[in-house]
Amino acid sequence: MTALPPPQWTRSPASTLARGREAPRLDPDRQWEGWMAAAQAGDQRAYDQLLRATLPLLRGICRRRLPIAAEVEDAVQDALLTIHRLRHTYDPTRPLRPWVVAIADRRAIDRARRSRHQVGHLPLDEATGPAVAPEAEARQEARLLREAVATLPNAQRVALRLSKLEEMSLAEASAASGMSVGALKVATHRAIASLRRRLGALT
Repeated sequence: MTALPPPQWTRSPASTLARGREAPRLDPDRQWEGWMAAAQAGDQRAYDQLLRATLPLLRGICRRRLPIAAEVEDAVQDALLTIHRLRHTYDPTRPLRPWVVAIADRRAIDRARRSRHQVGHLPLDEATGPAVAPEAEARQEARLLREAVATLPNAQRVALRLSKLEEMSLAEASAASGMSVGALKVATHRAIASLRRRLGALT
C-alpha cells in the first residue's frame, strides 16, 4: 500500500514561515483571563501559572513607585495577597490586566506612603544612614498589622480591605462583597476599632 503524505500541519516552522504563514499565537491577556477563569473554578495549577506570569508586571509597577528593592518586593507580596483574597470578585467579562495593574499600583502607593511616614520625609542624603532603622520598624509594623487583620472576623476583613485598602466606593465594595452598604459601614467601623485596640501600643 502506498504511504500517504504527511498532513500540512506537520511541516517545520521554517517551512511554514517560508510559505508566508505564521503559526497562531495566543494573546497573553486572553491566556491570563483563561487562567483566572480556571482558578475561580478551583484549578490550582492555572492559578499558579497566572501568579507566575503576572510577577514581571507587578515588579515593574512597584519599581516605578518605590526606590528601595526590599520595599518593592514587599509591595509585590502585598499585591499577590490582594489578588488572592479578591480573585473571586474579578468579573470574567472584563479585561484582567487593568484589574491586576490597579491592585499593584494601589499596594505600591500604600507602601510608599507608609515608608515616607516612617522615615519622616528626610532628604535622600540624610536618609541613607539613619533611615535604615525606620525602614525595619516600618516592615515590623506592617507585619504586625497583617497579623492583626488576619484575626478579624471574615466580614470585617472583607469590609476593611475593600473600603480602605482597595479604596473602593461603598457601592463598589457592596457589589464586590455582597454586603449591604450599612453592613459594610458597621463592619469597617468595628474592624478599625478592633485594630486600634490591638495595635494601640504602636501608635
